[in-house]
Amino acid sequence: MSKLKEYFLWEIAKSQTGPFGSQLHESDYVENGTPIVTVEHLGIEEFILENLPKVSNEDKERLSKYILREGDIVFSRVGSIDRCTYVSKNEDGWMFSGRCICVRANSKVNPRYLNFYFRQEHFKKMMLNISVGATMPSLNTKLMDGIKVYLPDLKIQNNSSSLLANIDEKIKLNNRINRELEQMAKLLYDYWFVQFDFPDANGKPYKSNGGKMIWNKELKREIPEGWEVRKLKEFADTGSGGTPLKSKDEFYQNGNIPWINSGEVNAPFIISANKFITAEGLKNSSAKIFKRGTILMAMYGATAGQVSFIDIEACTNQAICAINPHKSYFSTFLKFGLEDLYRYLINLSTGSARDNLSQDKIQDLKFLIPDKRLVKKFDKVVSSLFKKILTNMVENHHLTTLRDWLLPMLMNGQVRVGEAGKKEYQPDEAEMDLAAEPGD
Repeated sequence: MSKLKEYFLWEIAKSQTGPFGSQLHESDYVENGTPIVTVEHLGIEEFILENLPKVSNEDKERLSKYILREGDIVFSRVGSIDRCTYVSKNEDGWMFSGRCICVRANSKVNPRYLNFYFRQEHFKKMMLNISVGATMPSLNTKLMDGIKVYLPDLKIQNNSSSLLANIDEKIKLNNRINRELEQMAKLLYDYWFVQFDFPDANGKPYKSNGGKMIWNKELKREIPEGWEVRKLKEFADTGSGGTPLKSKDEFYQNGNIPWINSGEVNAPFIISANKFITAEGLKNSSAKIFKRGTILMAMYGATAGQVSFIDIEACTNQAICAINPHKSYFSTFLKFGLEDLYRYLINLSTGSARDNLSQDKIQDLKFLIPDKRLVKKFDKVVSSLFKKILTNMVENHHLTTLRDWLLPMLMNGQVRVGEAGKKEYQPDEAEMDLAAEPGD
């Protein structure tokens, strides 16, 4: 085991909070400009790129001390203070908001290594312990500067961070590929079922090449001849789940039945669950097991209206609507159709938190149904893309398990990585089996 040296964070890095409200307001954001990351954009391997606000060149120059550099580490200053994201080359020159703290390493530490050090579970718990605030945990630069970290020499830092960074880069690459594959499928859906330029009998775009359109009184617009309007409940079955009593340990302890909540409905596929219940918990609640391939739609909270397939047999809580079309080839069409109605679903939901979508509202959603041969053709094309997405997601799950298993041992010196990138300690089969168990 290599010897570790103790440092205060201020000895190896500089901490800085972002601009406060008096310096930058939401009204200052522009459509085109320099992205500014907020706490909502802090991911694990990379920043979450959806809905990034932007600032003008003038504001960027005015607030130049808040510009991010490659190697910086951005923390949430309030709320989920254990979250941090490493700034890669692609984000060099971006900015960070007032609800964030930027940590910039000096020459005594490899910034990648420091980022992985921050991602250890024991470090996250320590951050929560030192935070201030009775209702909302928060950090400041004084608290950050007083944190103690334990580091090996730079050579070991470089080798260890290189190995972990390679795993992260592969995960990021798979995520980028998956986003592009899903975008391809979404574009095809829009082209065929929104713009009505699906291939006609001659393989040419239907509407653009004079395909016959008829007026639909119900939708108050023209639709392709032969298409019809149907409610979801006419071509699909729906159901919801339940939550076993939290006070009953026997409903959860050593459970092996995947139990999914609405916060997990945030990816094309759900391939594993964060929580499990027992057969006794299933029996004594309204939870029910849904088959692999079921479409899940979140009904409550921040994810209301989002849609995922499950690639496992699983049950859900009551905040999710499970949907199974009568014909399996309708699944891919229905997924994109539901996502296309996302904004409409938000308007249907009640309350400021976008809660209380119901099965009744979802069952009454109206869909424009094409000829089944076209739906089958769409399903064949999109299913091949989804198969690649699923393969990448499964690979990422294994890579994440491996990385999270290696991380604490590399950080505490139990495992060392040689210059060629080979570990000087190899786990035995029992350890690897343990590391690969779902939910660890």
